[in-house]
Amino acid sequence: MFFELIARNSKRSRKENGLFFATLLVSVIAFYIILSLSRQDVMLFLQEMESDAVNRLLTMIPIFYVMTLVVLFFLIYFASKFQLERRRHEFGMYLMMGMTRNRLFVLLLAEDIRSSIIALLIGLPAGIFVSELISLITARLVGLGIIGHRFTLSIYAILLAAAGFFIIKLAAFLILSAKISRQEIGSLLAEKPEGTKRQHPAPVYGMALFAGILSLGTAYYLAIRGISWNQIRMMGLTVLLGFVGTLLFFYGLRYIFNLIIKAGKRDQRLHIFNVRQLQENVVRQSGTMAISSLLILGALCCFGAGVAIAAYYGQSEDHVLDYTFIPEYTDEPNQEQAAEDVFDTLREYGLDTEFSDLFEMKIGDIRTADDFENSYSMDNVIDQVAEFPASDDRDVLLNNLGFADFPSLLSLSGYNELLRTAGLPEVELGEKEGAVYMDSSFVNDGRIKIMNEILADRPEVEISGNPLWLTGKVQTTAVVTDYSITLSFALILPDDLFQYYTQDQYDVYVNGVLDSSVSEKTGLMQAIAGMNDRLNETGLNYESYLQNMGRQLFYIVAASYITIYLAIIFLIVANTVIGVQFLMNQQKTNRRYKTLVRLGAMYETLCRSAKKQINWYFGIPVLVAAVSSLFAVRALFTGILSSMTRGTAGEMMVISAAMILVLCVIECIYMAAVKRSSNRYLLILMAPEREE
Repeated sequence: MFFELIARNSKRSRKENGLFFATLLVSVIAFYIILSLSRQDVMLFLQEMESDAVNRLLTMIPIFYVMTLVVLFFLIYFASKFQLERRRHEFGMYLMMGMTRNRLFVLLLAEDIRSSIIALLIGLPAGIFVSELISLITARLVGLGIIGHRFTLSIYAILLAAAGFFIIKLAAFLILSAKISRQEIGSLLAEKPEGTKRQHPAPVYGMALFAGILSLGTAYYLAIRGISWNQIRMMGLTVLLGFVGTLLFFYGLRYIFNLIIKAGKRDQRLHIFNVRQLQENVVRQSGTMAISSLLILGALCCFGAGVAIAAYYGQSEDHVLDYTFIPEYTDEPNQEQAAEDVFDTLREYGLDTEFSDLFEMKIGDIRTADDFENSYSMDNVIDQVAEFPASDDRDVLLNNLGFADFPSLLSLSGYNELLRTAGLPEVELGEKEGAVYMDSSFVNDGRIKIMNEILADRPEVEISGNPLWLTGKVQTTAVVTDYSITLSFALILPDDLFQYYTQDQYDVYVNGVLDSSVSEKTGLMQAIAGMNDRLNETGLNYESYLQNMGRQLFYIVAASYITIYLAIIFLIVANTVIGVQFLMNQQKTNRRYKTLVRLGAMYETLCRSAKKQINWYFGIPVLVAAVSSLFAVRALFTGILSSMTRGTAGEMMVISAAMILVLCVIECIYMAAVKRSSNRYLLILMAPEREE
């Protein structure tokens, strides 16, 4: 009988508190995913190429794990307290019917352990499935292919996730169960008073609201302008202003509710009742709502900024080349012979047939002037750029061109071969004409547009005292696979001009593209990894796309996995706190709903009233967080993006806004779950009241 009671109570608790149980499941899934990160395919690949960076990332996982345990402990304690408070009358009846306090304690503890085991039995398999799905999708996106994916089961992650979950849940329930089981029967059977809070005059709340908005505005200004990133002291001031501003804003919302009551339509059903309920809840729980809003803000910032940065690194440059071979020169450099030696070595080992394209890329410097550093002048171009309307793109472009007085030179034949390989139109140059090359990491669409408008007029520049006309459009296709060779500004010249201005002193790189038949079998990453093993036997010096992709993937993993993990934790904590808080307030004010029932209010009317309150109760902190996140994400881009990529902040903001919208949709799902719980509770209140 006792065990049947435990099973029945545990099942009823999960049904009545589905939102909280779903939160526990998501927590278990998140625990496993973050703890099993080191076993995923992408991380295994990254450890081979970027071991130091990956190891530093993995050493941070325990920190995130412990931090999450602490946060979830308070969440579980708070939510569990609400569950037990709802059952106070039930516990009092158990004691009245003869159950001992020790047996009541064992009953509550057994219910908790049973629910925890069920959450783990559902959450861990779901975590394993989601982890494998993420690993499989990532492997497919980066070119590992389905064949390259390996199923991994991290026993370490399972044990640690289960242990951490059990510890925090058991600790919270031990504290709460002990408190409940020690209470007197009379206090358990009696309803707790609603509780009141001292009210202040309306001007006090108005001043708090104004001070909150002013503090938030100042924090936004300091962060977006980059002032807060200059010194730790200023950053601390910005965070303090944002935190205090949020608290003051929610504290001052009572002033807004007063205005709504005065201007509200009194012919709407329960309109004033709804507003006064919200007004009282906001005043009583303004601190909780402010903290929840800050947690949602953190989730929106992590998710929006993380996905935007990952998307930027994942799409910042099109993949064209698989390999670049760097010839080794003798004491008397012979570039052409050194490049030919690369071709001979590949033929000797039978590897030349594995490539669909092998061609030379010549890169040199201007050597026809005594003063190499001032051998090139394009004052005409800089003046035209300065005439464009003021913008960040114009200013960054002016700054970059100001340092382009000693540009690198590229041979036209080699670069056209690269364009043919990429399936792009070739560059056509006449006598004394040149094209502009700028690495994609130094430009964006806005800067390219400015340069293309100028190049359309064939501006005249000067190279070693000779005139040269720039034409065509800006070229950005990477000349080699080695990301350490990034040319902020270079000139593409016809081969004869290239030979003349470099005085036959230039570097030759051999670029290669694997045959599609090789990469289609196992996936691009697997194909390059296999080719690397074979090339290591030849003694050739080379850079592969895989090595450079490793650096890029590290940023993708660091920016997306960790930030999305934090976003999930912040989001479930904030929404569970808001939802549980509303349901607790609804229970504390149950006498008001009973009075409405006696006055003739129908069940549907009460449900509509509660739904409106939930929409506002959730909507206020979510709306504040959503608006703040747009400023906060922009401030993050100001501080964490490099000067080269800062011009892409506009494109990243579009992605961030889309991700913020996605999370707002998730908020609607939480609201729907709370509404269902509220409707079930209101249905109980509709039953005839029974006196004990």
